[in-house]
Amino acid sequence: MSNNDVIVSLDIGTSKVRVIIGEVTNGAINIIGVGSSESEGIRKGSIVDIDKTVQSIRNAVDHAERMVGIQISDVFVGISGSHIALLSSHGVVAVSNEDREIGDEDIDRVQQAARVIALPPEREIIGIVPKQFLVDGLEGIQDPRGMIGVRLEVEATIITGTKTAIHNLKRVVEKAGLHIAGLTLMSLACGQLTLSKDEKLIGTILVDIGAGATTISVFEDGNLAATSTLPIGGDFVTNDISIGLHTQTEHAEKMKLKYGCASMEDAAVDQVFKVPRIGSNLDKEFSQVDLASIIEPRIEEIFQLIRAEVHRLGYGSATGGYVLTGGTVNLPGILSVAKRELDASVRMVAPEYIGVRDPSYTSGVGIINYIAKTTKVRSSGNLRKAVKTGSGASDKPGFFERIKNFLSELI
Repeated sequence: MSNNDVIVSLDIGTSKVRVIIGEVTNGAINIIGVGSSESEGIRKGSIVDIDKTVQSIRNAVDHAERMVGIQISDVFVGISGSHIALLSSHGVVAVSNEDREIGDEDIDRVQQAARVIALPPEREIIGIVPKQFLVDGLEGIQDPRGMIGVRLEVEATIITGTKTAIHNLKRVVEKAGLHIAGLTLMSLACGQLTLSKDEKLIGTILVDIGAGATTISVFEDGNLAATSTLPIGGDFVTNDISIGLHTQTEHAEKMKLKYGCASMEDAAVDQVFKVPRIGSNLDKEFSQVDLASIIEPRIEEIFQLIRAEVHRLGYGSATGGYVLTGGTVNLPGILSVAKRELDASVRMVAPEYIGVRDPSYTSGVGIINYIAKTTKVRSSGNLRKAVKTGSGASDKPGFFERIKNFLSELI
């Protein structure tokens, strides 16, 4: 493993904290370890209890370490939420080399120039994503290194978030004994993993439905055009089941995962199960149709809110339709409800790697894929090792700092 690049992602969700270890060999990604734990201290995608969240992270890390037999030191952390905002920016610099050949230093300087924007005091820049470079007025350049020019420009998307949310996220990771190798916007990571180049060009809406929040990401002209987070998700379905069947939340969650169906048409009348009732010593029998009659209205409402939010963002007529991912889309029958409520083409996606072929792993695997692909393009494939072995092996002095500085620009 010491001869390969290793990336560890940390996805702190409302229901689960997931740690995924990926090994990159000659550009190919292999998932070699996965750790997960019940998420405590997270509500609707936001951290509400530092200590409980720290313990959840430690449990997930321990799980992953035992699976692979290594000690995790550095992680790439996914960030999302309603506090995320996108801003367009423009940077201009003069090419510094005497021979006017554009190098990495010029690219770094023009991105730094694009970061010079006025922000409210409660917000800070998470990172910058170049949309295109311009060399002496020539547009549409994705990588200007090696080109000859006098004037280098960049049109970029600046990603910002609230200082409170960012610092709390960093705080829980550091208190868990980990070092943050970089923050990655999960909308970008999921989009690169799940959407084709054409889908990102013509306009496609990626919807990640988690337990406590739903993230909507609009891709157009090859770039992330808009993002929004709704405080709704699978937990709302669980609460409805708990109330409807008059049972505890933990039992409601088990029933949802084992017998849940998002569409009454797809539910089976002969599929029956018993549920322990609150205030009674006797279990009561229900059918899958009974459960679906509770789940379907809430799923319909979730997709109605998603459609309304997409229209509010101004992308109601996206040619590429909708792409669904996230743990909640595992509910049988949800695709038919989505097509009916969204009135558009809809498909579901999940990672194609062994051991993580489930929509709930899309964010974590997406982070690994994003770091591996973008860092390869911008830094010739040299990645910081995100783990250390028990023997204490480490990289050369100064190497991590160079990658850390690069990642702060790239996300």
